[in-house]
Amino acid sequence: MLKKCVLVLALAAAGRPAGAVDTIELKDKAAVVGTILAEKPDQVAVDLGFTVLSIPRNEIVKISRSDFPAAAAKEAALPPAGGQGQSQPAGEAKAGFYSVSGSAAPLRSMRELVNQLGEAVVQVRTPGGLGSGFFINQDGFLMTNFHVIEGETQISAEVYHQRSGELERRSYKQVRIIAINKFADLALLRIEDQDAPKFKRVPMGSADALAVGEQVFAIGSPMGLERTVTEGILSTKTRELGGELYLQTTAQINPGNSGGPLFNLRGEVVGMTNMKITFGEGLGFAIPAEAVKFFLDHREAFAYSNDNPSNPYRYLAPPSRIQHRNPMVQD
Repeated sequence: MLKKCVLVLALAAAGRPAGAVDTIELKDKAAVVGTILAEKPDQVAVDLGFTVLSIPRNEIVKISRSDFPAAAAKEAALPPAGGQGQSQPAGEAKAGFYSVSGSAAPLRSMRELVNQLGEAVVQVRTPGGLGSGFFINQDGFLMTNFHVIEGETQISAEVYHQRSGELERRSYKQVRIIAINKFADLALLRIEDQDAPKFKRVPMGSADALAVGEQVFAIGSPMGLERTVTEGILSTKTRELGGELYLQTTAQINPGNSGGPLFNLRGEVVGMTNMKITFGEGLGFAIPAEAVKFFLDHREAFAYSNDNPSNPYRYLAPPSRIQHRNPMVQD
């Protein structure tokens, strides 16, 4: 962000509700139902309740995720992430509010991915500066860093739409804050312009599945230069800063990149860029995708109160006071 580039804490540990159920479809038309504990490039670990099963990636056809208990999973009719009437991109599974890769997406060239994902990356503007962001669904919900919109209520988003093979820049002025977590440097926004179309979105990936040395790239607006692509490798995924773990990358990160996505070569968001070492090169950092997904899964706990902008949480109304009367005293 041009206004400031600050060092903040990230929420590195991710979790899922108790009883979450995932369905792994196999090549022989069989299926395994359980809770995914870990995903690696070559295998997926699934908790079956009585044991943990490791399934080779090459045997998996599709992974369907759900954050609902098994008993309620059949009753939950979640629309495809991003809205109605839109086909879901191949290789993605429904996760309700945001999309995730349903199976091991193929590796593609950076040039191909940039052309495909560029529309989903936006520039977030405030009177005090600017940063980056990315759409998580087609209904205008987008993620950015908290420090990009900190202390601001007048927010706009610059989006590039592809029209007849050309990019058309459009500015959306009705951007509302939905949820924030100052300590994890995360903010969920939504474009609410009445004439807003369905937006391109990007799927969320897994930082846990990354390997050190793997190629990654960032798209953002460093120093206000929108749609800038920088590439590098994952230097480490366990860099401790302020007691939390970050992804460290050699992809160039500068003020204005804050809130933008860090992609792997499968086109998945594996992190959110948010800071760099000021007096150094190739020392950029990103919040792991697991922390972003945890924030989105529990967004109601971080709901922003528009009635009281100083309060980042929305609390339930207290119960009415119970009047204790002396049974020996008549009214």
